[in-house]
Amino acid sequence: MIAKLHLYLVDVAAALVIWILVTYAILEPHVHVSPWIAVPVAGLVAVPVAVRRWWPEIALGVTTAAMVVSVMSQVLPVQALGAPVGAVCFGLYTVAVERERTWSLVALVITIVATAGISGGEAESVLVAFAALGAVWVIGYTTQLRRSMITREASQQAEQALADERLRIARELHDVVAHNLSLIAVQAGNAAHVRSPEHAYEALQVISETSRAALTEMRSLLGVLRSDADLAPSPGLDGLADLADRASLAGVRVSLDVRGSGVPEGVGLSAYRIVQEALTNVVKHAAPASCTVVVEVTSSSVRIEVTDDGPGVKELGVGHGLIGMRERVAVYGGTFSAGPGENGGFRVTAELPYS
Repeated sequence: MIAKLHLYLVDVAAALVIWILVTYAILEPHVHVSPWIAVPVAGLVAVPVAVRRWWPEIALGVTTAAMVVSVMSQVLPVQALGAPVGAVCFGLYTVAVERERTWSLVALVITIVATAGISGGEAESVLVAFAALGAVWVIGYTTQLRRSMITREASQQAEQALADERLRIARELHDVVAHNLSLIAVQAGNAAHVRSPEHAYEALQVISETSRAALTEMRSLLGVLRSDADLAPSPGLDGLADLADRASLAGVRVSLDVRGSGVPEGVGLSAYRIVQEALTNVVKHAAPASCTVVVEVTSSSVRIEVTDDGPGVKELGVGHGLIGMRERVAVYGGTFSAGPGENGGFRVTAELPYS
């Protein structure tokens, strides 16, 4: 708003200068012309410059018409067309910037014809008018193209940001669904095979709690897509204990060791998802097993290590889990490795640097 006010003040200042110059150009060679005539005529030429941003076509039309009438009525000398043509240039520039090319070209032709006509209609006059007004039109039209390009780039950036956000949400949903459904699948399998009603009831209780937790987190995550949603804080290192408890309910004995705190929100969320995905893989491929999770926070990085004593794997898969963990680490320029442990089982390590 302040920047626009400055532009309006510049227009007012330009209109005042043109008004004074045109008034002087009328009075200086014609001492018999009354100031009561010179000042209003000069005002008709100059005042539209002050309002050209609101009504470009009207401002240009009034200025051009006032210039032509004042010259044809011999109130304004032909030799003093500099200031009036300057006012016409202001209006033509605004039309070239604000309006479609067809209309601005029509305005260019009209102003050239009008200026060349009152200058005598000679070839030299036409050439000078065409050069001056044509240059102004080219500058205005180029400005319009540049602004359009900036607007398109801003729109493309907004669309790209939206696509990136949707991709992030899809990744978060994958992590939430994969983790919780793995726990549910394990417990459902246990409930189907045990013969003790008590154990089956415990498994169903775990399924119920895990389902509710998954639905709550999904609602919170999808809530960011709604403008009227209350945004809940993203999970971070404080939520690792709940992850460990849920994995334990699925038959994985988790030993959690978190050393340090106070990481940026994005790093904390990435660390949470990496641990979540690693525990999901343990539940899916190694349960029942023991698992150790170590998260070490330093002043410049977060180091994560998840190891289990399960049967391990001969070949690494190409599922979205490992890819997602690797991508999260790559965002921060960190390091990631996953593979069989030295003493069997499986080991995942990741380091997320931050400043």
